[in-house]
Amino acid sequence: MTKLDVLLLEGIHPVAEEALQAAGHRVKKVSGALKEDELIAQLEGVHLLGIRSKTNVTQRVLESAAAKDLLAIGAFCIGTNQVALEAAMRRGVAVFNAPFSNTRSVAELVIAEIVMLSRELGDRDIEMHRGVWRKTASGSREVRGKTLGVVGYGHIGTQVGILAEFFGMRVLFYDVAARLPLGNTQLCSTLDAVLEQSDFVTFHVPETPQTRLMVGPEQLAKMKKGACLINASRGTVVDVDALAEAVRSGHLHGAAVDVYPAEPESSDARDFKTPLQGLHNVILTPHIGGSTLEAQENIGREVSSSLVRYAATGATGASVNFPHVELGSTGGAWRLTHVHQNVPGVLRDVNRVISDAGANIHAQLLSTNADIGYLIIDVDSQVAEQVVAGLRALPTTIIARAV
Repeated sequence: MTKLDVLLLEGIHPVAEEALQAAGHRVKKVSGALKEDELIAQLEGVHLLGIRSKTNVTQRVLESAAAKDLLAIGAFCIGTNQVALEAAMRRGVAVFNAPFSNTRSVAELVIAEIVMLSRELGDRDIEMHRGVWRKTASGSREVRGKTLGVVGYGHIGTQVGILAEFFGMRVLFYDVAARLPLGNTQLCSTLDAVLEQSDFVTFHVPETPQTRLMVGPEQLAKMKKGACLINASRGTVVDVDALAEAVRSGHLHGAAVDVYPAEPESSDARDFKTPLQGLHNVILTPHIGGSTLEAQENIGREVSSSLVRYAATGATGASVNFPHVELGSTGGAWRLTHVHQNVPGVLRDVNRVISDAGANIHAQLLSTNADIGYLIIDVDSQVAEQVVAGLRALPTTIIARAV
């Protein structure tokens, strides 16, 4: 197997470095996030790049001369909106993430915040640190018997719903995709139906044009008076100015927010501002929903495993921007991978290159999307280099390599 150079940024869990080194790859680490020009400066000779949520891999980065050797990007987090996915695909760079590894961590935070908001614990905590002893039951309620609305009933939303039912809560959900309700959870056909019936509403949706500012003044006005809103999904989902006004006016009893429209790049910034600061019964956390030791270790293990498998076998089953291809080992052969433009005649040309080299094809698997094709080929080892050279000479080739 070819040994590759790896760059890991943003304090990715050590388990990832260990896995990549155990596979024989050379790993360099940088503790923080890098800006665009800094990233370009560091990419020379790098084959595999590992990032978290603060480093933006833009089209300019991907098209730079420094990124000419880049084969794959591992996003050691849930989302991949910090990566120009289409530009990466066109460059032949596969992108992997860990969409489910921090599910439990986020779900537990949401449940904790439901209890805290119901008991106004955030305010009591601040008062006690200031020396104020305010022993009161005013505004403090049990969560048992209350209704939780879950918007986005994917892996996190379903776990939140299950945990909430253990607390004796009634759970409703809304999702644009067809989802099977778990437990006693009830499906609502519209977002408005969830907002109007719920004592707590929690959001677990991706960042898309459809979810951008999906909650504004109109939606907040439809929520029950005295309800609470929780957003641990994406900062662009909720209009924070409108949310602040809804809390300030008393229409909402409180809110818990973990994500923001604009977030500091540094993990120790001292100048963060949001309209939600200083409001009664508002819990603010610095995008730590998935930041538990267990979640970060799981993410480190999952993404590094995807990168190791891609480097060793060409497997793209976990990629977010490539056709999914996984080919079992045929034994006694040399594996080649070929990323190419999806135009007619490519497979004919590829097979002609292999035939001209006098190679025997042990196995071959191709998958395409609208833009690219991805092909894994096992051929006789003695002509592998000749075949790779021939494939690289084809005008439709984006990347050809022997793994």
